[in-house]
Amino acid sequence: MARNKGDRRDSHDFFEESAIDPMAAATGPDQTPHRQKGDPPATGPKQKAGFYLSKRVLARFNRKFYELKMEGKAIGNKSALLEAALDFALDDIDRGSGSKILAVFTGPPKM
Repeated sequence: MARNKGDRRDSHDFFEESAIDPMAAATGPDQTPHRQKGDPPATGPKQKAGFYLSKRVLARFNRKFYELKMEGKAIGNKSALLEAALDFALDDIDRGSGSKILAVFTGPPKM
């Protein structure tokens, strides 16, 4: 079937109810927002992420990874170690005012 030049059926209406969620488009679908206690490390599809780290932190991370490998710890690769560390860090941030990580940016909790 031929389309007329003015036919707008395939154009997106930003005001319709089924519009694309801009947060989901930017961050991806939120399938499981929080790791539950006792959950195994994440498996399944992975997505590459790029971050800049200080040379000090990167050297410390690499050193710790190889130390753990030499101790015989069951760490598959650096991505697995980083993912576990980020899960713990995000769990700490979720604690709110009791978070050690947030204290780095906001100062110690006020009493």
